[in-house]
Amino acid sequence: MRTFLREILVTVALALVIFLLLQASVQSFIIVERCMEPQFHEGDRLLVNKVVYHFGEPKRGDVIILHPPSDPKAVYIKRIIALPGDTVEVKGGAVYVNGTKLDEPYIKEPPAYTLHKEIIPENEYFVLGDNRNNANDSHNGWTVPRQNIIGKAWLIFWPPGEWGLVTHYPLQEQLASSTK
Repeated sequence: MRTFLREILVTVALALVIFLLLQASVQSFIIVERCMEPQFHEGDRLLVNKVVYHFGEPKRGDVIILHPPSDPKAVYIKRIIALPGDTVEVKGGAVYVNGTKLDEPYIKEPPAYTLHKEIIPENEYFVLGDNRNNANDSHNGWTVPRQNIIGKAWLIFWPPGEWGLVTHYPLQEQLASSTK
């Protein structure tokens, strides 16, 4: 009887440790807006990797989950467009980072607005929704402090027909190739 009780306690303790590790490293997220169409739709459910940015910095093109600076309790999903120290500009239906026009196959339609050139402050990130004309994002005058980034979108698990890894577009490759 004593061995049986010990095995149960070890199993419960192990299950608790696994549960706590998962809670600390992965989070589910439900899309509640249309700002990231066409890749994500209202009702889609994602898993978010909350530890990835403890081992490396966010990159251009990453789809992230964040708390907007204007409402720390809200949770948004956006794509990182520019990093600290970058310049960003939106003109003529295109986004320019450090003077290079981005090729953005993931957007719903080109932006119908203009954003004058600005330098992204230290420890801040410029983010945009893929549905450029229907998104509350950095073109509205705010950037995301590093500490407001929850994690990187990782896996779509609902609806079943959309199941798969989230596509991230490495925008840094576009910038590197334009300087050669």
